[in-house]
Amino acid sequence: MIYFKPFKSTYLFLLLALNFQLISCGQNSKVISKNTDQENQIIKTGAARTLLYLNFLKGKNVAVVGNQTSMIAKRQTRSGTHVVSSFSHLVDSLLLLDITIKKVFAPEHGFRGKADAGEIVKDGFDTKTGLSIVSLYGKNKKPSAAQLSGIDVVVFDIQDVGARFYTYISSLHYVMEACAELGIQVIVLDRPNPNGHYIDGPVLELEHKSFVGMHKVPVVYGMTIGEYGQMINGEKWLKNGIQCDLKVIPIGNYTHRTTYSLPIMPSPNLPNDKSIHLYPSLCFFEGTNVSAGRGTDKQFQIYGSPFLHASGFSFIPQPNNGAKFPKHQNKICFGEDLRFVENTSQLDLSYLIKAYKQNTAKEFFNNFFTKLAGTKKLQQQIEQGISEEEIRKTWELDLITFKQIREQYLMYE
Repeated sequence: MIYFKPFKSTYLFLLLALNFQLISCGQNSKVISKNTDQENQIIKTGAARTLLYLNFLKGKNVAVVGNQTSMIAKRQTRSGTHVVSSFSHLVDSLLLLDITIKKVFAPEHGFRGKADAGEIVKDGFDTKTGLSIVSLYGKNKKPSAAQLSGIDVVVFDIQDVGARFYTYISSLHYVMEACAELGIQVIVLDRPNPNGHYIDGPVLELEHKSFVGMHKVPVVYGMTIGEYGQMINGEKWLKNGIQCDLKVIPIGNYTHRTTYSLPIMPSPNLPNDKSIHLYPSLCFFEGTNVSAGRGTDKQFQIYGSPFLHASGFSFIPQPNNGAKFPKHQNKICFGEDLRFVENTSQLDLSYLIKAYKQNTAKEFFNNFFTKLAGTKKLQQQIEQGISEEEIRKTWELDLITFKQIREQYLMYE
Protein backbone atom coordinates (compact mmCIF):
# COMPACT_ATOMS: atom_id res chain seq x y z
CA MET A 1 0.00 0.00 0.00
CA ILE A 2 1.26 3.48 -0.88
CA TYR A 3 1.01 6.19 1.73
CA PHE A 4 1.28 9.90 1.04
CA LYS A 5 2.54 12.18 3.71
CA PRO A 6 -0.34 14.55 4.57
CA PHE A 7 1.71 17.73 4.32
CA LYS A 8 3.22 16.96 0.98
CA SER A 9 0.03 15.73 -0.65
CA THR A 10 -1.96 18.67 0.69
CA TYR A 11 0.76 21.04 -0.47
CA LEU A 12 0.78 19.48 -3.94
CA PHE A 13 -3.01 19.67 -4.16
CA LEU A 14 -3.03 23.34 -3.22
CA LEU A 15 -0.33 24.07 -5.75
CA LEU A 16 -2.25 22.34 -8.50
CA ALA A 17 -5.54 23.93 -7.50
CA LEU A 18 -4.12 27.43 -7.38
CA ASN A 19 -1.64 27.19 -10.20
CA PHE A 20 -4.26 28.16 -12.82
CA GLN A 21 -4.19 31.70 -11.42
CA LEU A 22 -0.62 32.23 -12.55
CA ILE A 23 -0.04 34.50 -15.46
CA SER A 24 2.84 33.23 -17.51
CA CYS A 25 4.12 35.43 -20.30
CA GLY A 26 6.79 33.48 -22.16
CA GLN A 27 8.51 34.57 -25.28
CA ASN A 28 5.47 34.18 -27.50
CA SER A 29 2.60 34.24 -25.05
CA LYS A 30 0.10 36.72 -23.67
CA VAL A 31 -1.84 34.75 -21.10
CA ILE A 32 -4.32 36.92 -19.26
CA SER A 33 -6.15 35.94 -16.07
CA LYS A 34 -9.07 37.75 -14.44
CA ASN A 35 -9.19 37.88 -10.66
CA THR A 36 -12.53 36.55 -9.45
CA ASP A 37 -12.11 36.69 -5.66
CA GLN A 38 -14.73 38.46 -3.56
CA GLU A 39 -14.04 42.16 -3.04
CA ASN A 40 -15.25 42.12 0.55
CA GLN A 41 -12.30 39.96 1.63
CA ILE A 42 -8.88 41.17 2.71
CA ILE A 43 -6.55 42.00 -0.18
CA LYS A 44 -3.72 39.49 -0.56
CA THR A 45 -0.61 40.77 -2.33
CA GLY A 46 1.23 38.45 -4.68
CA ALA A 47 4.03 38.17 -2.12
CA ALA A 48 1.59 36.92 0.53
CA ARG A 49 0.35 34.10 -1.72
CA THR A 50 3.47 31.96 -1.25
CA LEU A 51 1.81 28.72 -2.38
CA LEU A 52 1.51 30.20 -5.85
CA TYR A 53 5.24 30.73 -6.37
CA LEU A 54 7.29 28.81 -3.80
CA ASN A 55 7.61 25.78 -6.05
CA PHE A 56 9.21 27.92 -8.78
CA LEU A 57 11.98 28.93 -6.37
CA LYS A 58 12.85 25.69 -4.61
CA GLY A 59 16.23 24.27 -5.59
CA LYS A 60 17.14 27.39 -7.57
CA ASN A 61 19.54 30.29 -7.08
CA VAL A 62 17.32 33.32 -6.55
CA ALA A 63 17.90 37.07 -6.75
CA VAL A 64 15.35 39.48 -5.28
CA VAL A 65 14.63 42.98 -6.54
CA GLY A 66 13.05 44.69 -3.56
CA ASN A 67 12.94 47.49 -1.03
CA GLN A 68 11.21 48.34 2.23
CA THR A 69 7.78 47.68 0.67
CA SER A 70 8.66 44.05 -0.10
CA MET A 71 6.72 42.84 2.90
CA ILE A 72 4.45 39.88 3.54
CA ALA A 73 1.53 40.39 5.91
CA LYS A 74 1.79 37.51 8.38
CA ARG A 75 -1.41 38.20 10.28
CA GLN A 76 -4.31 40.21 8.89
CA THR A 77 -7.49 40.93 10.82
CA ARG A 78 -10.27 43.45 10.31
CA SER A 79 -10.92 46.16 12.87
CA GLY A 80 -13.95 48.05 11.57
CA THR A 81 -12.92 49.43 8.18
CA HIS A 82 -9.21 48.92 8.87
CA VAL A 83 -6.98 45.89 8.35
CA VAL A 84 -4.48 45.27 11.13
CA SER A 85 -1.34 43.46 9.96
CA SER A 86 2.08 42.33 11.12
CA PHE A 87 4.81 42.05 8.51
CA SER A 88 7.89 40.10 7.55
CA HIS A 89 10.25 41.13 4.76
CA LEU A 90 10.05 38.92 1.66
CA VAL A 91 13.77 38.15 1.85
CA ASP A 92 13.55 37.06 5.50
CA SER A 93 10.46 34.95 4.76
CA LEU A 94 12.03 33.18 1.79
CA LEU A 95 15.19 32.41 3.74
CA LEU A 96 13.08 30.85 6.50
CA LEU A 97 11.44 28.68 3.82
CA ASP A 98 14.90 27.43 2.75
CA ILE A 99 14.93 29.36 -0.52
CA THR A 100 18.48 30.03 -1.72
CA ILE A 101 18.80 33.79 -2.16
CA LYS A 102 22.14 34.78 -3.65
CA LYS A 103 21.75 38.57 -3.77
CA VAL A 104 19.38 41.50 -3.54
CA PHE A 105 19.02 44.27 -6.12
CA ALA A 106 17.95 47.62 -4.66
CA PRO A 107 16.44 50.40 -6.81
CA GLU A 108 16.04 54.13 -6.01
CA HIS A 109 15.94 54.84 -2.25
CA GLY A 110 17.83 51.62 -1.48
CA PHE A 111 16.90 48.27 0.05
CA ARG A 112 15.67 49.84 3.27
CA GLY A 113 14.17 52.93 1.62
CA LYS A 114 16.43 55.49 3.28
CA ALA A 115 17.96 57.30 0.29
CA ASP A 116 16.74 60.62 -1.14
CA ALA A 117 15.19 60.80 -4.61
CA GLY A 118 18.04 60.84 -7.13
CA GLU A 119 20.67 60.06 -4.50
CA ILE A 120 23.31 57.49 -5.47
CA VAL A 121 22.58 54.16 -3.78
CA LYS A 122 25.82 52.25 -3.18
CA ASP A 123 26.41 48.52 -3.33
CA GLY A 124 26.94 46.77 -0.02
CA PHE A 125 25.56 44.11 2.29
CA ASP A 126 22.32 43.74 4.19
CA THR A 127 23.34 43.80 7.84
CA LYS A 128 20.50 41.50 8.89
CA THR A 129 21.09 38.68 6.42
CA GLY A 130 24.62 39.28 5.15
CA LEU A 131 23.33 39.15 1.58
CA SER A 132 25.05 41.13 -1.14
CA ILE A 133 23.08 44.22 -2.19
CA VAL A 134 23.54 45.61 -5.70
CA SER A 135 22.29 49.09 -6.53
CA LEU A 136 19.96 49.51 -9.50
CA TYR A 137 20.19 53.28 -9.55
CA GLY A 138 22.68 55.85 -10.79
CA LYS A 139 24.87 54.43 -13.56
CA ASN A 140 23.89 50.81 -12.87
CA LYS A 141 20.18 50.88 -13.74
CA LYS A 142 20.34 47.54 -15.55
CA PRO A 143 21.80 44.40 -13.92
CA SER A 144 24.92 43.25 -15.73
CA ALA A 145 25.59 39.71 -16.93
CA ALA A 146 28.25 39.41 -14.24
CA GLN A 147 25.81 40.49 -11.52
CA LEU A 148 23.30 37.89 -12.72
CA SER A 149 25.86 35.12 -13.13
CA GLY A 150 24.64 31.90 -11.52
CA ILE A 151 21.09 33.24 -10.98
CA ASP A 152 18.23 31.00 -12.12
CA VAL A 153 15.26 33.23 -11.32
CA VAL A 154 14.72 36.87 -10.32
CA VAL A 155 11.83 37.80 -8.02
CA PHE A 156 10.59 41.39 -8.38
CA ASP A 157 8.50 42.73 -5.50
CA ILE A 158 8.15 46.51 -5.20
CA GLN A 159 5.14 48.71 -4.48
CA ASP A 160 4.26 51.06 -7.34
CA VAL A 161 2.00 54.13 -7.11
CA GLY A 162 0.81 54.26 -10.71
CA ALA A 163 2.58 57.37 -12.03
CA ARG A 164 4.87 57.19 -15.07
CA PHE A 165 7.64 59.17 -13.43
CA TYR A 166 7.74 56.91 -10.36
CA THR A 167 10.85 55.05 -11.46
CA TYR A 168 10.18 51.50 -10.23
CA ILE A 169 8.49 50.63 -13.54
CA SER A 170 11.72 51.70 -15.25
CA SER A 171 13.67 49.42 -12.91
CA LEU A 172 11.29 46.59 -13.87
CA HIS A 173 11.96 47.28 -17.56
CA TYR A 174 15.72 46.99 -17.13
CA VAL A 175 15.47 43.87 -14.95
CA MET A 176 13.25 42.19 -17.55
CA GLU A 177 15.59 43.22 -20.35
CA ALA A 178 18.71 41.91 -18.61
CA CYS A 179 17.01 38.62 -17.75
CA ALA A 180 15.60 38.22 -21.28
CA GLU A 181 19.09 38.57 -22.71
CA LEU A 182 20.39 35.83 -20.38
CA GLY A 183 17.40 33.47 -20.44
CA ILE A 184 16.58 34.04 -16.76
CA GLN A 185 13.00 33.87 -15.58
CA VAL A 186 11.40 36.87 -13.84
CA ILE A 187 8.60 36.44 -11.31
CA VAL A 188 6.70 39.62 -10.42
CA LEU A 189 4.80 39.48 -7.14
CA ASP A 190 1.96 41.83 -7.95
CA ARG A 191 0.70 44.60 -5.65
CA PRO A 192 -2.32 46.92 -5.80
CA ASN A 193 -2.00 50.29 -7.51
CA PRO A 194 -3.41 53.03 -5.22
CA ASN A 195 -3.94 55.18 -8.33
CA GLY A 196 -5.15 52.28 -10.44
CA HIS A 197 -8.74 53.47 -10.83
CA TYR A 198 -8.13 56.02 -13.61
CA ILE A 199 -6.02 56.83 -16.68
CA ASP A 200 -5.01 60.41 -17.43
CA GLY A 201 -2.35 62.85 -18.59
CA PRO A 202 -0.21 63.40 -21.68
CA VAL A 203 1.22 60.28 -23.32
CA LEU A 204 5.02 60.25 -23.48
CA GLU A 205 6.66 61.04 -26.81
CA LEU A 206 9.64 58.72 -27.29
CA GLU A 207 12.05 61.56 -28.15
CA HIS A 208 11.70 62.55 -24.48
CA LYS A 209 12.37 59.06 -23.14
CA SER A 210 14.35 58.93 -19.89
CA PHE A 211 14.49 56.96 -16.63
CA VAL A 212 11.47 58.97 -15.41
CA GLY A 213 9.51 57.92 -18.49
CA MET A 214 10.47 55.08 -20.82
CA HIS A 215 7.27 54.10 -22.61
CA LYS A 216 4.40 55.60 -24.60
CA VAL A 217 2.02 55.68 -21.66
CA PRO A 218 0.15 58.53 -19.94
CA VAL A 219 1.22 60.02 -16.63
CA VAL A 220 -1.39 57.88 -14.84
CA TYR A 221 -1.78 54.48 -16.54
CA GLY A 222 -4.22 52.58 -14.31
CA MET A 223 -2.35 49.26 -14.13
CA THR A 224 -0.68 47.21 -11.44
CA ILE A 225 3.05 46.66 -11.80
CA GLY A 226 2.38 43.07 -12.86
CA GLU A 227 0.00 44.17 -15.58
CA TYR A 228 2.53 46.80 -16.63
CA GLY A 229 5.24 44.12 -16.90
CA GLN A 230 2.95 42.09 -19.16
CA MET A 231 2.49 45.18 -21.34
CA ILE A 232 6.25 45.78 -21.58
CA ASN A 233 6.66 42.16 -22.67
CA GLY A 234 3.68 41.89 -24.99
CA GLU A 235 4.33 45.20 -26.77
CA LYS A 236 8.00 44.23 -27.23
CA TRP A 237 9.29 47.39 -25.58
CA LEU A 238 12.51 45.72 -24.44
CA LYS A 239 15.65 46.31 -26.49
CA ASN A 240 15.51 44.77 -29.97
CA GLY A 241 11.98 43.54 -29.25
CA ILE A 242 13.15 40.65 -27.09
CA GLN A 243 10.72 39.14 -24.60
CA CYS A 244 11.19 37.93 -21.06
CA ASP A 245 10.14 34.62 -19.49
CA LEU A 246 7.73 36.40 -17.15
CA LYS A 247 5.35 35.09 -14.51
CA VAL A 248 3.03 37.38 -12.55
CA ILE A 249 1.67 36.21 -9.21
CA PRO A 250 -1.75 37.90 -8.97
CA ILE A 251 -3.27 39.85 -6.10
CA GLY A 252 -6.18 38.20 -4.31
CA ASN A 253 -9.47 40.01 -3.68
CA TYR A 254 -8.60 43.05 -5.78
CA THR A 255 -10.07 45.08 -8.63
CA HIS A 256 -9.00 48.42 -10.08
CA ARG A 257 -11.89 49.98 -8.18
CA THR A 258 -10.65 48.65 -4.84
CA THR A 259 -9.52 51.37 -2.44
CA TYR A 260 -6.07 50.46 -1.16
CA SER A 261 -4.22 52.20 1.64
CA LEU A 262 -0.52 51.40 1.53
CA PRO A 263 0.60 49.85 4.83
CA ILE A 264 4.22 50.95 4.30
CA MET A 265 5.55 54.20 2.83
CA PRO A 266 6.59 53.43 -0.76
CA SER A 267 9.36 56.04 -0.58
CA PRO A 268 10.57 58.64 1.93
CA ASN A 269 8.62 61.50 0.35
CA LEU A 270 5.26 59.75 0.02
CA PRO A 271 4.28 59.44 3.68
CA ASN A 272 0.53 58.79 3.41
CA ASP A 273 -2.51 58.18 1.19
CA LYS A 274 -3.06 61.87 0.45
CA SER A 275 0.49 62.36 -0.81
CA ILE A 276 0.14 59.28 -3.05
CA HIS A 277 -3.14 60.59 -4.47
CA LEU A 278 -1.69 64.05 -5.17
CA TYR A 279 1.69 62.83 -6.41
CA PRO A 280 0.76 62.54 -10.13
CA SER A 281 -0.45 66.17 -10.12
CA LEU A 282 2.16 67.76 -7.86
CA CYS A 283 5.24 65.99 -9.23
CA PHE A 284 5.20 68.40 -12.17
CA PHE A 285 6.51 71.00 -9.70
CA GLU A 286 9.80 69.07 -9.60
CA GLY A 287 10.39 70.58 -13.04
CA THR A 288 9.76 74.14 -11.88
CA ASN A 289 10.98 76.60 -9.24
CA VAL A 290 8.13 75.53 -6.92
CA SER A 291 8.62 73.17 -4.00
CA ALA A 292 6.23 70.21 -3.62
CA GLY A 293 6.92 70.06 0.10
CA ARG A 294 10.21 68.18 0.19
CA GLY A 295 12.02 69.14 3.35
CA THR A 296 8.77 69.18 5.36
CA ASP A 297 6.55 66.48 6.85
CA LYS A 298 3.85 67.26 4.27
CA GLN A 299 5.62 66.12 1.10
CA PHE A 300 3.38 66.15 -1.98
CA GLN A 301 0.50 67.52 0.06
CA ILE A 302 1.54 71.16 -0.17
CA TYR A 303 3.30 73.37 -2.68
CA GLY A 304 4.92 76.78 -2.53
CA SER A 305 7.75 79.08 -3.52
CA PRO A 306 9.36 82.36 -2.47
CA PHE A 307 8.24 83.60 -5.92
CA LEU A 308 4.50 83.13 -5.38
CA HIS A 309 2.09 85.66 -3.89
CA ALA A 310 2.16 85.94 -0.11
CA SER A 311 -0.79 84.00 1.23
CA GLY A 312 -2.21 82.63 4.46
CA PHE A 313 -0.15 79.47 4.06
CA SER A 314 3.62 79.21 4.08
CA PHE A 315 6.38 76.74 4.97
CA ILE A 316 10.16 76.65 5.26
CA PRO A 317 11.90 73.57 3.77
CA GLN A 318 14.54 72.03 6.03
CA PRO A 319 16.79 68.98 5.51
CA ASN A 320 15.15 65.71 6.58
CA ASN A 321 15.27 61.97 5.86
CA GLY A 322 13.73 62.34 2.43
CA ALA A 323 15.51 65.51 1.33
CA LYS A 324 19.01 66.34 2.52
CA PHE A 325 19.13 69.42 0.28
CA PRO A 326 15.52 70.50 -0.32
CA LYS A 327 14.57 73.15 -2.85
CA HIS A 328 14.38 76.64 -1.25
CA GLN A 329 16.04 75.40 1.94
CA ASN A 330 15.57 77.86 4.85
CA LYS A 331 13.41 80.16 2.70
CA ILE A 332 9.77 81.08 3.26
CA CYS A 333 7.59 79.49 0.59
CA PHE A 334 4.05 80.73 -0.05
CA GLY A 335 1.49 78.44 -1.61
CA GLU A 336 -1.33 76.05 -0.77
CA ASP A 337 -2.06 73.31 1.72
CA LEU A 338 -3.88 70.50 -0.12
CA ARG A 339 -4.16 67.97 2.68
CA PHE A 340 -7.89 68.41 2.96
CA VAL A 341 -8.91 68.71 -0.69
CA GLU A 342 -11.32 66.07 -1.97
CA ASN A 343 -9.78 63.19 -3.91
CA THR A 344 -10.62 63.06 -7.59
CA SER A 345 -10.15 60.55 -10.41
CA GLN A 346 -8.15 62.73 -12.74
CA LEU A 347 -4.90 64.61 -13.02
CA ASP A 348 -5.25 68.17 -11.70
CA LEU A 349 -3.33 70.87 -13.59
CA SER A 350 -4.96 73.76 -11.72
CA TYR A 351 -2.18 74.00 -9.12
CA LEU A 352 0.52 74.12 -11.79
CA ILE A 353 -1.31 76.72 -13.88
CA LYS A 354 -2.07 78.87 -10.83
CA ALA A 355 1.57 78.82 -9.70
CA TYR A 356 2.77 79.72 -13.19
CA LYS A 357 0.48 82.72 -13.32
CA GLN A 358 1.65 83.94 -9.89
CA ASN A 359 5.36 83.34 -10.48
CA THR A 360 7.51 86.48 -10.12
CA ALA A 361 10.88 84.90 -10.98
CA LYS A 362 12.44 85.17 -14.42
CA GLU A 363 12.21 81.44 -15.07
CA PHE A 364 9.48 79.08 -13.90
CA PHE A 365 10.17 75.85 -15.80
CA ASN A 366 13.46 73.96 -15.91
CA ASN A 367 14.73 71.27 -18.30
CA PHE A 368 13.41 68.47 -16.11
CA PHE A 369 9.81 69.49 -16.74
CA THR A 370 9.73 68.07 -20.27
CA LYS A 371 11.01 64.72 -19.01
CA LEU A 372 8.25 64.63 -16.40
CA ALA A 373 5.55 65.66 -18.85
CA GLY A 374 6.94 63.41 -21.59
CA THR A 375 6.30 66.18 -24.12
CA LYS A 376 7.23 69.81 -24.76
CA LYS A 377 3.61 70.62 -25.51
CA LEU A 378 2.40 70.90 -21.91
CA GLN A 379 4.89 73.64 -21.03
CA GLN A 380 4.09 75.47 -24.26
CA GLN A 381 0.34 75.23 -23.60
CA ILE A 382 0.69 76.67 -20.10
CA GLU A 383 2.96 79.48 -21.33
CA GLN A 384 0.40 80.29 -24.03
CA GLY A 385 -2.36 80.61 -21.44
CA ILE A 386 -4.42 77.67 -22.72
CA SER A 387 -7.01 76.53 -20.19
CA GLU A 388 -6.86 73.20 -18.39
CA GLU A 389 -10.02 72.09 -20.16
CA GLU A 390 -8.51 72.78 -23.59
CA ILE A 391 -5.21 71.15 -22.62
CA ARG A 392 -7.04 68.00 -21.57
CA LYS A 393 -8.77 67.78 -24.96
CA THR A 394 -5.36 67.48 -26.65
CA TRP A 395 -4.72 64.23 -24.74
CA GLU A 396 -7.94 62.49 -25.77
CA LEU A 397 -6.87 60.61 -28.93
CA ASP A 398 -3.63 59.35 -27.39
CA LEU A 399 -5.50 58.18 -24.29
CA ILE A 400 -7.99 56.24 -26.42
CA THR A 401 -5.11 54.49 -28.20
CA PHE A 402 -3.39 53.68 -24.91
CA LYS A 403 -6.57 52.29 -23.34
CA GLN A 404 -6.89 49.85 -26.23
CA ILE A 405 -3.35 48.61 -25.61
CA ARG A 406 -3.84 48.49 -21.84
CA GLU A 407 -6.98 46.38 -22.13
CA GLN A 408 -5.00 43.45 -23.54
CA TYR A 409 -2.93 43.06 -20.38
CA LEU A 410 -5.42 43.61 -17.58
CA MET A 411 -5.62 40.87 -14.95
CA TYR A 412 -8.28 42.52 -12.78
CA GLU A 413 -11.67 44.07 -13.46
